[in-house]
Amino acid sequence: MRSTPTSPPSSAVDLFADDTLIDPYPAYRELREQGPAVFMTAYDTWVLPRYEHVRSALGDHRRFSSERAVAHDDSVNDLMEDSVLASDPPQHDRLRAVLAEKLAPRALADLRAGIAEQADRLVASVVERGTFDAVRDLAEVFPVTVVADLLGLPEDARDTLLPLADAGFNVLGPMNQRARDALPLNGELFRYVATALASGNVRPDGWAAAVHRAGERGDIEPAQVVRLLVAYVVAGMDTTINAIGNTVEVFARNPGLFQEVRAERALVARAFEECLRLESPAQGFFRVTTEDLDIDGVRLPARAKVLLSFGSANRDERKWERADEFDMHRTPLDHVGFGYGVHVCAGLGLARLEARAVLGALVRRVSSVEPAGEPVRRLNNVIRGLSSLPVTVREHSA
Repeated sequence: MRSTPTSPPSSAVDLFADDTLIDPYPAYRELREQGPAVFMTAYDTWVLPRYEHVRSALGDHRRFSSERAVAHDDSVNDLMEDSVLASDPPQHDRLRAVLAEKLAPRALADLRAGIAEQADRLVASVVERGTFDAVRDLAEVFPVTVVADLLGLPEDARDTLLPLADAGFNVLGPMNQRARDALPLNGELFRYVATALASGNVRPDGWAAAVHRAGERGDIEPAQVVRLLVAYVVAGMDTTINAIGNTVEVFARNPGLFQEVRAERALVARAFEECLRLESPAQGFFRVTTEDLDIDGVRLPARAKVLLSFGSANRDERKWERADEFDMHRTPLDHVGFGYGVHVCAGLGLARLEARAVLGALVRRVSSVEPAGEPVRRLNNVIRGLSSLPVTVREHSA
């Protein structure tokens, strides 16, 4: 029988402070040791730091609701009302169904050859230089190009996307300086998407056109068209960009590992999944409890803000042996790097397709990847990744 402690575990840790964002893992470990649910006094918010409870909460939208809850700040949640990220079924299902056909395995299979060709051309161009920035010249370029093509963005409307997408994640954290600075950009993101992806500006066969047609048919409200397009623009790039960058960094820091992948190229997919576990691009999202809950003896009240910490869950020693180590021989497909449940990343199939294409092309073309300078971490309230990763590669001679 579970016993309820007289006082719940609490912590003064600030998960959104600069030094913690640079290296959050000691703080995560401390939170996991404190309990299954810990009250963060800095933000009047609970956090679930262990894998078991994060995955369970992600699979239980009835008790851990996303409706006006995925951001810490209520004013941001108000702006996101009825969006695909900040809604629960059945509304969430209606919105997600609009592009479900485009993201289905059969549709993605039709894209595989074209994406592989794009990846090979891009990798060939950067490898030819010998030294390049694996984030700015590779990881940022490829997913933006692919997503822009699929949405039907015009050629001259793409360079603006990255800083605006970054802002879209920053506002989901507490209203610190990063979030405050991002708020105007978040409004700019909506205006930009509304203009660049207006029905008259996009290709009729693109994903954006499919969203507009859903609005015209009445499948979704007209006001939801831009919100849905923003959701796919933001979510379709940052996770993939950061996961690719993180994987190349692992290759550069571990030459023996890279040689192992070169010898057995099927390991590319495993290396990518292990990086998603070890360095989760999305570190977590908020939810709100709909009733009083007992989390292994810790009582959470109804209407409590709860951070589901993907970054901590994916390093939980209770789930993963040697959780802080990179091991591409494990099969971590039940990680929560893409979330889980009804809000599992809709574009996870596309993200895997893009990453495997780029990393596979890199492995085929080069015999070594080495650091050419210090990586620079990009600080974001939600997203974990690098803003710069200088590397030197040696082209493979057949």
